[in-house]
Amino acid sequence: MIHKKTRKYIPAKLDITWEILEPFYKELLERPINSVKELEKWLHDRSELEAALEEDSAWRYIRMTCDTNSEELLQSFQYFATEISPKIAPYDNELNKKLVASAYIDQLDGEKYFIFLRAIKKSLELFREENIPVQTEIQVEQQKYQSITGAMSVHIDDKEFTLEQASVFLKGTDRAKRQEVWEKITARRLQEKDTLDTLFDHLRKLRHTVALNAGFENFRDYMFQALGRFDYTPQDCYAFHAAIETEIVPILRVQAEKRKTALALPALKPWDMDVDVSGKPALKPFNNGSELIEKSIQCFANINSYLGERLEIMKENNLFDVESRKGKAPGGYNYPLSETGAPFIFMNSANTFRDLTTMVHEGGHAVHTFLTADLELNDFKHCPSEVAELASMSMELISMDNWDVFFDNEEDLKRAKRDQLFDVLKTLPWVAVVDQFQHWIYTNPDHTDADRRAAWMEIYEPFGAGFVDWSDHPDAEANLWQKQLHIFEVPFYYIEYGMAQLGAIAVWKNYKENPEKGLQQYLDALKLGYTKTIKEIYETAGIKFDFSAAYVKELAEFIKGEMDKI
Repeated sequence: MIHKKTRKYIPAKLDITWEILEPFYKELLERPINSVKELEKWLHDRSELEAALEEDSAWRYIRMTCDTNSEELLQSFQYFATEISPKIAPYDNELNKKLVASAYIDQLDGEKYFIFLRAIKKSLELFREENIPVQTEIQVEQQKYQSITGAMSVHIDDKEFTLEQASVFLKGTDRAKRQEVWEKITARRLQEKDTLDTLFDHLRKLRHTVALNAGFENFRDYMFQALGRFDYTPQDCYAFHAAIETEIVPILRVQAEKRKTALALPALKPWDMDVDVSGKPALKPFNNGSELIEKSIQCFANINSYLGERLEIMKENNLFDVESRKGKAPGGYNYPLSETGAPFIFMNSANTFRDLTTMVHEGGHAVHTFLTADLELNDFKHCPSEVAELASMSMELISMDNWDVFFDNEEDLKRAKRDQLFDVLKTLPWVAVVDQFQHWIYTNPDHTDADRRAAWMEIYEPFGAGFVDWSDHPDAEANLWQKQLHIFEVPFYYIEYGMAQLGAIAVWKNYKENPEKGLQQYLDALKLGYTKTIKEIYETAGIKFDFSAAYVKELAEFIKGEMDKI
C-alpha cells in the first residue's frame, strides 16, 4: 500500500477552505528567519503546504474528468479554481518576495537551489495582481472543452459509441464502413464547431489580456517566459519546424505512396490511414481495461522489476481509470499526487493498439512520478515538459522489446513495432503544425475565425496535410485543430513532444546498444526531477538536447533503419 508522507507543519487532516488555509500563509509570511537553517525549514514547511494543496486540486480534477456529467464534481473543481487558487496567488507572490529578500538566500547551496530560485525570480517578474481574476476565469472556461467533447457520441449499427470507441472502426478492412464511420465522427465534431470557436475566441482574448497586463506584446512571448523556456527561443522552434518539414515529411510521403499502392487506391482519403495495409484485421493486444493493466504490469516487470512494481502499486491503490465511456473527458494523462508520491493514470481505452501505446506512455510518466517522490522540495518535482515527455516517450520505445506480453503471434508483434516506429515519425509533423499554429494564433491576437481557418490550412499543407486527399471534405480539414485538447487547455504545451520524441529516439538507441546502461542512464536522468537544467538532464540520460536539422536527420535515419529490420 501507499503511505503519504507524515506532515510536520500542517495537520494530518486539513479541510480545504480559505478560512483554515490562510493562517498558514500568514504564519509563513510573518515568521522571522534568522539563519540559513531556519530559511531551509521555512522552505520545507511551505513545500509541505503546497504539496497538500496540489494533491487536493489533483483529485478534484481527476474526479471531474472521470465523470463530466456530475454537477457536484464540476462545482468541487470550480470551488478550488475560484475560491482557493485566486486567494493563494498574492500570498505566493509575497512569499517569493520574502525568500528573495532574505539575508540568508546566498548561503543556500547554489547548485542545489539554482533551478528553483531561477523559477522563483521569473515568477516574481511575471506576477500581476490584475491577472489573478483573469487566470481564474481562464481555468474555469477551458474546462468547458472537456464537457463539450466528452458528451460527443455517434450511432453505428444502432449502437451508441464514444468517438474513441467509434474510431476503432477506422482500422477495419471494410472501406465503405470506414468511410461511413469517419463521416459520422466528423459530422459530430463539426456540429460543435461554432461552439468551440466561440469558446476559443474567449480564451484567446483572456490570454492576450494576461500578456498585456504583464507587459508583453503577445501571449506567445509571455508563455515562453511563464513556461521557463530558458534553453530555447521562438526562433529555435521555427528552425525545428523547418527541420521536420525537410527531413521527416519526405519519409512520410514515401510511406503514404506505399500505402496507396498497397491498398490499390487512386488517392488516400482520411478513412484510409489507420487500416493495416496487409489486409489483416486491426491489432487487438488486449480485450478490456483490466487486461490492459495486467499486461502492462508484466511488460514493465520484464524490463526491470522496479518498473513493474510501480504499476502494481497503482493497481492495488485504484489509481487507474482506463476504459472509454460516455460522459468521461477525452484524452489521457498521468496526474502526480504530490503528497502520496504516486500518480493516477486516466485514459480512454477502446481495446486498440493505440491504447497500448498510450498506457506505456503514461506508464513512463508514472515511473517518473515515483522516482521523484522523495525529492526534498515539492518544486524539485515540477519538471518542464521537455523532461516529462522524455520519460513517457522513451518508455514507449524501451517497452517494445517486451510487447510479446500483448501479442502471441510473431507477425502481429512485428506489425505493432512497425506501426509504433511509423507513429514516432508521424508525431513530428503534427507537433510542428500544432506549435506553429499556436505561434500564429497568439502573435495575431485580433484574427477572425475565417483568418484562423486559413492560417491552419496554410500551415498544415507543407507538412503533408496528413498525406490524404481532403478535396471532398474541406471543412473537416480546416477544423482539425479543434481535436487538439492542448490548444484549448494547455496553450504552447506541444513543441515539447517533438523535442522529447527526438530525445526518446536517442534514449532507445542507447538502450538497443547496451540495455542495462541505457536503462540506468534513463532512470538516473528522471531521478533528477527539475534540479538540473534541461541540457544537463538530457546529458545524464546519455543524449543531447538538440533539435537541429542535422540531429533530426541522424535520428530519422536510425528509425528508418530499425523499421527496415523488422
